[in-house]
Amino acid sequence: MSPNTESIEGQPLKRYAFMLRLREGAAEGYEKAHREVWPEMLALLKSAGISEYSIYRRDDLLILALRAADFEATWSRIENDPINLRWQQTMAPLFAPMDAVRPGERFPMMEEVFYLP
Repeated sequence: MSPNTESIEGQPLKRYAFMLRLREGAAEGYEKAHREVWPEMLALLKSAGISEYSIYRRDDLLILALRAADFEATWSRIENDPINLRWQQTMAPLFAPMDAVRPGERFPMMEEVFYLP
């Protein structure tokens, strides 16, 4: 198994990206929180099958990119975990309302159009 291309279960990993927006003036608090991500939150993300998770920021726009075998299944394992619920409650005041999502989306998802391995 290659850690960069397969999940723990041996499923191929895919790259996913989505957008979020911060409230005006929330960037400093958001970046501080991510310099100090709780170890139990990091463990939860990894145990759910997320790897290579990056967050990019330009002003108030965030692009979040990660690898997982199945985004929906992975997020389903995370969303109601008490650690995640506590993290989301802490982060919620920093976010602006999301852009419109398409049917079946949790977040405004990005479509990959090019990748150079």
